Amino acid sequence: MSHGKQFTLYTHKGGPNGWKVAFVLTELGLTYESVYLDFGKLEQKSSEYTQYNPNGRIPTVIDHKNNDFTIWESNAIITYLVEKYDTAHRISAATPEDKIKQLQWLFFQASGQGPYFGQGIWFKVYHPEPVPSAVVRYQREAVRVIGVLDGVLKKQEWLVGGKPSVADFSFVSWTNAGLFMVLADFTEANIEKDYPHFWNWHQKLMAIPSIKKVWDEKTAIQAA
Repeated sequence: MSHGKQFTLYTHKGGPNGWKVAFVLTELGLTYESVYLDFGKLEQKSSEYTQYNPNGRIPTVIDHKNNDFTIWESNAIITYLVEKYDTAHRISAATPEDKIKQLQWLFFQASGQGPYFGQGIWFKVYHPEPVPSAVVRYQREAVRVIGVLDGVLKKQEWLVGGKPSVADFSFVSWTNAGLFMVLADFTEANIEKDYPHFWNWHQKLMAIPSIKKVWDEKTAIQAA
């Protein structure tokens, strides 16, 4: 790549998974160039892209200072970044036990939050015909996931190690998407009132300078 930055991040202007990688890159002070794929043109399925990511989805990262090491799946990328570049464990677990806890939450985000929130968005916004029962199912599942987090955060400020870490960072972009696109009109729960520990945790995460900076960039890019 000719851009001179350490990483190339293949991503999408709206896709939550790419933005959580950007949070971590920014927090660690790692330079990167974002390449925004056009899903309307199916650029994510092109041979030019699938040579890096055979799954044809985003994100993918290339580390040009590590022999163009290429990795896809957002939480695998996050794990690589902190294992290699967060040697001081500023935003990652330090002990073997906490590293497993960190992976636990990254797996929960990828298997629980992401799919349920994502399907909620699909059936509310993109599905070609209304399926009210599917919308309600995924709204309820989204609230269930929030309840799991709220129950843990009632007893501790952060998910792992008593500090904000990639375990916490990984939930931010999907939480924003879910609150805005899935649960905004859901009448069975008031997230701020019914799940205050989750709500306050998310607000604290959004105030972290690196996350705020990246989210402001996302807002500006989507508004352009």
